[in-house]
Amino acid sequence: MNNKIAVMLASIFVVMFCIAAVSEAQTMKDEGLNARQKGIVPIAAFTASGDMEKLNTALNEGLDAGLTVNEIKEVLVQMYAYAGFPRSLNGIAAFMGVMEERGKKGIKDVSGKEPGPMTANKSSIELGTEIQTRLVGRPVTGAIYTFTPAIDQFLKGHLFGDIFGRDNLDFQGREIATISALANMKGVNSQLQSHFSVGLNVGLTEAQMRSLISVLQAKVGKNEAENANDILGKVLSNRAK
Repeated sequence: MNNKIAVMLASIFVVMFCIAAVSEAQTMKDEGLNARQKGIVPIAAFTASGDMEKLNTALNEGLDAGLTVNEIKEVLVQMYAYAGFPRSLNGIAAFMGVMEERGKKGIKDVSGKEPGPMTANKSSIELGTEIQTRLVGRPVTGAIYTFTPAIDQFLKGHLFGDIFGRDNLDFQGREIATISALANMKGVNSQLQSHFSVGLNVGLTEAQMRSLISVLQAKVGKNEAENANDILGKVLSNRAK
């Protein structure tokens, strides 16, 4: 009798262990962005729109969430490729002010990793072509690049080679920044759609994309979040076909 009870208890324990393991795996699968990744969203969005007051708040919150100084610098630098030099330079100036104020308060933020040297045996265009192909999932061609070859060279050599080739912000962080910026800009839904796809290609999950949109909803605006959600829906629908 005691043996039967022991076997029964052991069986119950095994079943409970399995349920817990499945539940934990599902939870991990459904996790959204972490605090540092969430911090990137409003920084990129408000740099792109030029809202300095909200950007100052976002910069402080990003540092408090654990983003390093160099990671935030990298986001602000990358923004010039999507929102232009004026927005990027204004964002960098705002960050300088934030750092000065935090320094006066005795706050010592982590500098973080500096970008490593570029690959010595490859040109920017060669490196950028490899990175672009990896991110998009295929070689990128099209009529627009045939019509204006210079833009193809700038995209491959500068955006994907010189900028995305810097290793102190990973591809996921860069795509979170890009998606967030585009979501807060008018008339760029085709680019937003492309970068949602790239985000998924570099390992961001649907749950993380939904988390990004939740941050947009809370920090940026309802309309921007709804538009981003519609675009993500199209991307997910296309990928399911």
